[in-house]
Amino acid sequence: MVSLSDSPETNSEKPVPEVGSSSSSSTPTETMQQTTTRTEMRPVKYHYADSFWCTYLISVFAASIAETVTYPLDLTKTRLQIQGEGAAVSAGGAIKKLKYRGMLATASGIVREEGALKLWQGVTPALYRHIVYSGVRIVTYDGLRKKLRNGNNDFVLWQSALAGVGAGGLAQWLASPADLVKVHIQMEGKRRLMGMEPRVHSAAHAFREIVSRGGILGLWKGSVPNVQRAALVNLGDLTTYDTVKRFVMKKTGLPDCHLVHIISSICAGLVAATMGTPADVVKTRIMNQPTDLNGKGLLYKGSLDCLQQTIGKEGFYALYKGFLPVWIRMAPWSLTFWLSFEQIRSSLGAGGY
Repeated sequence: MVSLSDSPETNSEKPVPEVGSSSSSSTPTETMQQTTTRTEMRPVKYHYADSFWCTYLISVFAASIAETVTYPLDLTKTRLQIQGEGAAVSAGGAIKKLKYRGMLATASGIVREEGALKLWQGVTPALYRHIVYSGVRIVTYDGLRKKLRNGNNDFVLWQSALAGVGAGGLAQWLASPADLVKVHIQMEGKRRLMGMEPRVHSAAHAFREIVSRGGILGLWKGSVPNVQRAALVNLGDLTTYDTVKRFVMKKTGLPDCHLVHIISSICAGLVAATMGTPADVVKTRIMNQPTDLNGKGLLYKGSLDCLQQTIGKEGFYALYKGFLPVWIRMAPWSLTFWLSFEQIRSSLGAGGY
């Protein structure tokens, strides 16, 4: 039995333990909230690292790191795809099959015949491209994601796919001129070894030559297959990374950590390579083909014609020429990009992307 004189004292002490209990239990509560939040796509509280320009700059910086590290694989992939162009060539009425080299043979050939530094030939326009491409694709996907979610935590697969396709297509269309310059620079070493006169000597020279031959619109030569490829690649990359990350964290209870990033980025790289390689082959061949004085392609009428010629002369599997270097590049590229991107955001105090 508690006396009336004890009641006020007891009642006055009750809030204290409750406050203390609340204070002491705040850590587990906050931990639960953080864990719950981390399974969502964005942190609940706004942070300056979530702003448009900060997200843009972080994306560009992370992409520059990933591009520099994995660029030799991109050069190898491009050379490998071009090697089979015109798989059957006429020589005095005879049809001659060209000999294909694998990824390792192509890479070692570049080092042996042109020098190790040539593995980074064309990296400058590639970095210029990411100033536009990576920044735009991430902020566009982020904006579409928030718009489609409309304040909800759930982000269904079709919405993620729609956001990925839209973001990738827009970003690549804007970055197509830099991509065209990059492909021209990449192929110069091969042209010189074949005794052909070099078309361009630098990124700036390539830019001027393209404009002089085809005008400003010439900078968007091959933009259609380029945009198609980017839409498919980002459908594989952004959508897969986002979906796999949320799925793994939800099913395993793992926090937003490097292990989750590694699993998600490897899956993203595989899906992106599978979906994007055919369009990548078509894009590379259209952008690399010679043009007449009016800037019109001499080998292909368009992406559909290139697709038909490639399959007709080399078979369906020619569309996956260079798949191994594409995938081997995309896996470490995605891993390097997403680890860098998430780590920079984390160091700035923002939550998981």
